[in-house]
Amino acid sequence: MKSPYCFVISPKGKRYNNTSSVEDKELILNTEVYNHEYVNRKASVISTPIVGSTNISPQDEVIVHHNIFRRWHNIRGEEKNSKSFFDENTYIVGEDQIFLYRKINKPWQSMPGFCWVSPVENKDMTVDKEQKLKGIIKYTDGSFNIGDLVGFMPSSEYEFVVDGERLYRVYSKFITIKYEYKGNEKTYNPSWAQSS
Repeated sequence: MKSPYCFVISPKGKRYNNTSSVEDKELILNTEVYNHEYVNRKASVISTPIVGSTNISPQDEVIVHHNIFRRWHNIRGEEKNSKSFFDENTYIVGEDQIFLYRKINKPWQSMPGFCWVSPVENKDMTVDKEQKLKGIIKYTDGSFNIGDLVGFMPSSEYEFVVDGERLYRVYSKFITIKYEYKGNEKTYNPSWAQSS
């Protein structure tokens, strides 16, 4: 199956990541279908668009928008699938709904327009464990270098957990400063993200 302008993808695992294994039991963490925090965001590419060119290939792994696999309720309370839904294992998405991709056994690559930032630990003895609006570039579209210490605009960050690491997806154009001086900044990754 191929689409003229869209990618055809399949979720890696279930549509929702709302369970955790505790010893030999499965614990349900959330039962709400509308909560985006528990929606799966990993997928495998089945096919790429017929028209245009892309660096993404079939069988690549991708990180997608949280609304792709999400279910929702209409005004009559009926459960519905997203507009990307084709069948339970097949979804049709535009390139703007894919944020990261990687080839088998290769590092993640960012889509144009996005950088991925690791939050940094707050050295001050305050309540906040991470510094606000500041981080280290983890994945880049080429606008910055991996390892750059940057600052970004308020409300421009969107949280993801990628391979057990909490990262912010930030539009490259919303990164407002690259710090030339680096102290001993440490990335801040809470324990709950590592278990994902």
